Amino acid sequence: MRKLEHFPNLVTMFFTRAAAEGDKPFLWHKQNGAWVSLSWRETADKVASLAAGLTAIGLTPGDRVMLVSENRPEWCISDLAIMAAGCVTVPTYVTNTERDHAHIIENSGARAVIVSNAKLARTLLPAAIRSSEAKIVIGIDDLRLTQGLEGHSWHALIADHPTKAETAATKATFGRDDLACIIYTSGTGGSPRGVMQHHGAILHNVNGCCVVIEEDFGWADEIFLSFLPLSHAYEHTGGQFFPIGLGAQIYYSEGLDKLAANIEEVRPTMMIVVPRLFEVLRQRIVKAVEKQGKLSNYLLGRAQALGAKEAAGGLSLADKPMNLLLKATLRPKIQKKFGGRIKALVSGGAPLTPEVGVFFQAIGITVLQGYGQTESAPVISCNRPKAGLKMDTVGPVLEGTEVRIAEDGEILVRGELVMHGYWRNEVETARVLKEGWLHTGDIGLIDERGRIQITDRKKDIIVNDKGENVAPQKVEGMLTLQNEIAQAMIYGDRKPYMVAVIVPDSEWTQEWCARNGDACNFKRLAENSEYRTAIGHAVERVNKELAVTERVRRFILADNAFEIENEQLTPSMKIRRHVLKQVYGARLDGLYKS
Repeated sequence: MRKLEHFPNLVTMFFTRAAAEGDKPFLWHKQNGAWVSLSWRETADKVASLAAGLTAIGLTPGDRVMLVSENRPEWCISDLAIMAAGCVTVPTYVTNTERDHAHIIENSGARAVIVSNAKLARTLLPAAIRSSEAKIVIGIDDLRLTQGLEGHSWHALIADHPTKAETAATKATFGRDDLACIIYTSGTGGSPRGVMQHHGAILHNVNGCCVVIEEDFGWADEIFLSFLPLSHAYEHTGGQFFPIGLGAQIYYSEGLDKLAANIEEVRPTMMIVVPRLFEVLRQRIVKAVEKQGKLSNYLLGRAQALGAKEAAGGLSLADKPMNLLLKATLRPKIQKKFGGRIKALVSGGAPLTPEVGVFFQAIGITVLQGYGQTESAPVISCNRPKAGLKMDTVGPVLEGTEVRIAEDGEILVRGELVMHGYWRNEVETARVLKEGWLHTGDIGLIDERGRIQITDRKKDIIVNDKGENVAPQKVEGMLTLQNEIAQAMIYGDRKPYMVAVIVPDSEWTQEWCARNGDACNFKRLAENSEYRTAIGHAVERVNKELAVTERVRRFILADNAFEIENEQLTPSMKIRRHVLKQVYGARLDGLYKS
């Protein structure tokens, strides 16, 4: 059986793979309508040269370097070069606001920033100018910098400091406990916290994932199609370092709108995805089959029925003829839409609806649902055929990982994958790390086959259907700063966007009624389009200050204020989310349908 070697750090793993793979293609992207590649050797030399360039402009081991870019070969090269120079990567979302960038720059103490293009630089540069340390800006594409910043060309740094990969490899002397990156994730208070991921944490993840591939599918010439943001821990480990560990090729998607076409062109063997993609693909598949006539619709119906039956306990002898027919007709056609050689779609970042997983299994696409957190680099467990695929579980834990269930049902995790803590945040670190155990904030159980099942969440963080975290207190706090809004609760777990239930401010409402000659009957006001529009303007003002994932797209008005007497507030005046969800959940869900 093939096994991942025991590497001292991520950089050594990369240079070892590059030396073995040589001139084989590694990183692919679309250029003028055609896929073009960089070989392992070319990539390694660029990493070595950029690392030398970063050192030449004054960066020293331990310095933090912020990376702001869409998915592209330069992202991977920059990340590896930062680490090869002994520095620490601080990946950030391309959707971040200026305020988000300012917080991360100041909190991380980043000395330099690598940014891909002028569009992304527009929100980044004002934050860099006001920062105390981040005065070095490196543009992958041409940038126009303002006074007060030291500018460098990414390509010039590589060209001016030619260095062979073998030379850089000998300098990668840091160990598995050394800090590799700081990935910011939303905290319950709203300010993003920097998760300190060490080299060993990510290597632990890569090893565990390689074991799953080798034992359940066979480790061959793997091809990944990357489209989730590399600034997210899930794609950073699963879509970049996992393929490097496998010696795989990575294709960078052109975006969600071209993803289906990219899948057919690239013909990947593996994809790291989020539940939202499954829902989009499911809708497309159903619509495509509907257009193909009665027989195709009948076969899809039978496939779903057999899939549900198999998930519930297994197929009978009488089901086997139909199952064989589906294997010869419907399933190959659908598999061709996925390129024809997909081994598995790995789902993570947010919970997958079991019915959606069963649908894909029924049409012949293997779905492996995983579970994890940024604090665990991020994978803790993953479903795998060897353990029996069960869509309401997230599978057994990765090799070398310990999991136990606390007395209150919380899932606790221990192992090399667990972060060393939150950057410059000892209070939050002490709250979640106790005696070596990561307190996940999730409630669950472990079944008789060692598979974890998530049953609830202790923490308030909302995880949308793309796997992105949203801190509700931050958004709710900003909403209630508006004169028009007294109280608010946002909602959007496993959903495509945020919605809210809003309690209008009573004094503002009285003033609005006086200005508009209304008698202030609240039930009638709730149906008044002008009144709702006025509150909507307040929501829009807040949205302008929020990242895309945090913005409130739609809202309903509460029937009554949140009070202790109606049990919608705690005695300490915190909103009781579970109570409000019981009262307004159906109406909030309705906002996604209408």
